[in-house]
Amino acid sequence: MPRRSFAAVATAGFLLSSCFTAMAGETPPPLRPDQSAFVDLYRELVETDTSQATGDCTLAANRMLARLRKAGFGAGQADIFVPDGHPKDGGLVARLDGTDAKAPAMLLVDHIDVVAARREDWPRDPYTLVEADGYFIGRGVIDDKALSAIWVDSLIRLKAEGFRPRRTIKIALTCGEESGEAVNGVKWLLENRRDAVAAGVAFNEGGYGMTDADGKPRALYLAVGEKHSQTFLIEARNPGGHSSRPRADNAIYDLSQALLRIRDLAFPIRMTDANRTYFDRMGNVVGGEMGAKMQRLAQGKADAATIAAVTAHPVYNATLRTTCVATTLEGGHAVNALPQRARAHIQCRLFPGDSVAETERLLRDAIGDARVELSRVGEAGVVAVPPPLDPAIVEPAEAVARELFPGLPLIPTLLTAGTDGRYLSAAGIPTYGIPGILLDADGNGAHGVDERIRVRSVMEGRDYLHALIKRYAR
Repeated sequence: MPRRSFAAVATAGFLLSSCFTAMAGETPPPLRPDQSAFVDLYRELVETDTSQATGDCTLAANRMLARLRKAGFGAGQADIFVPDGHPKDGGLVARLDGTDAKAPAMLLVDHIDVVAARREDWPRDPYTLVEADGYFIGRGVIDDKALSAIWVDSLIRLKAEGFRPRRTIKIALTCGEESGEAVNGVKWLLENRRDAVAAGVAFNEGGYGMTDADGKPRALYLAVGEKHSQTFLIEARNPGGHSSRPRADNAIYDLSQALLRIRDLAFPIRMTDANRTYFDRMGNVVGGEMGAKMQRLAQGKADAATIAAVTAHPVYNATLRTTCVATTLEGGHAVNALPQRARAHIQCRLFPGDSVAETERLLRDAIGDARVELSRVGEAGVVAVPPPLDPAIVEPAEAVARELFPGLPLIPTLLTAGTDGRYLSAAGIPTYGIPGILLDADGNGAHGVDERIRVRSVMEGRDYLHALIKRYAR
C-alpha cells in the first residue's frame, strides 16, 4: 500500500504549516490546537540548556512539571527528584494510574541532558529552536528532546482525553546520559526511588525510522538490545635514543603493527532472533544482490563470500559482532629523538553476551607482541541484557505502523551504541528502543553543529507514539 500523499498528510494535520509551500492562492492549513501546544512544550525544553558544563537539567524538569501540574497532575502523580549534592542533575517522574493493580506498569524513559554546543561553532544560537526549510534546528532537537517532549505531551493528552489505561503509565526524564560527570538519573532512581521506575517493560530512545538520501521513508527500527562499551589502552615502550641512529625496534613501529593486527581482527559472528529478523526484513528493503545476501545470512545459508560482502558494510558488521577500533593516538616526545613511548586507545563495542575478559584475550592474541602492553581503561560497568523479541511488543508497533505509516516495514535491530536502557535491562526491566521519528540518512547532525530533525518527522512520530502508548497501556 503506498504512503499517503503529501496533500493527504497535510490535510490530516500531521504537518506544520511551514513544512510545505502552499499552492498559489491557498492558505496553509492551521495547526491543530494540540500540535500548537506540543510545539510550545518542545520549544521550552530545547531552549533550556541542559548540557553538563553550562546547563541545568533540574530547571528543565521543573518546567515540564509546571506543564503537568497545569494539566491536573498533583503531587505524587508528577514530581521532581534531585540527587544529593548535584542540584542541577535533577529529573522528572510522573504517572497515570491504571485500572488493573495487577497489571505491570509500562515506563517511558528518556534523557533530557544534551551534548554541549559552543555558540562560536554554530551559525545561530544552539539553544534557540529555529524552524527553517522544513526542519527544527537546535541542540537536542533529536538527541533527545523530541522524544522527551512527546512523552510529556502524551501524558497531558491522555489526561485530557480521559483515557483510562489498564496498566499504569510512568515517565522518567533523567540527566547524566551524555556526560559521565553528571549523576546518571536512571541509575539513581533504581537505587533510590525504585518505585518510580518499577515496570514490566520500558520504552526508551534507540529506536527510530530511516529515510534514504532523498528523504523517502525506508523503515521503522525497533531496538531490541544494545551493545556495551569497553575501552582499552595499548602501549609500546622503548629506551629510545638519538634519531640519527635509528633502529628497527621503535615504539611507534611496534604500536603501528599492533594496531594493524587489531584492525584485521574479526570477532565471531553472533546470530540472534532479533538480528535474524533484521537481516531478513532489511533484505527486502535493500533489495538486489545485497538484499539477497542478507536474507541468505538470516536463513543460515551464507558462505564465506556472502558473509564478507555483508560485513563490509559498517552498520551490518556492527550488528553481527563485537567490534574494536582505534580512536586516539599519541607517540614520541621530540622530533630529534627515537620514541620512548607510543600509545592508543581502542574502543570496543561488545555484542550482548560477549565478555570483557574474552574480548581482551582475543585482542592480546591478535597483537602477539610481548613488547606491547594492553590494559583496560575503567570497566564496562552495567552490561545491558537484551530483551526478548516479544510479539506483545512487536505486533502493536506493527499494527500502528500499518495505520500511520502504511507500507513501511517495522524491523527489529540491535542498537550498536549504548543508552541508559542498560541500567533498566540489567535491573530486570526489559527495555526497547521505540520507533516513530524518521531520521535522515546523514544522522541529522546529532552531537554536531546544526543538529536538526524534519518537522514532518517529529509531528508524525508524535502521533505514532501516542497511538502506540495507548495500545500498550490497554
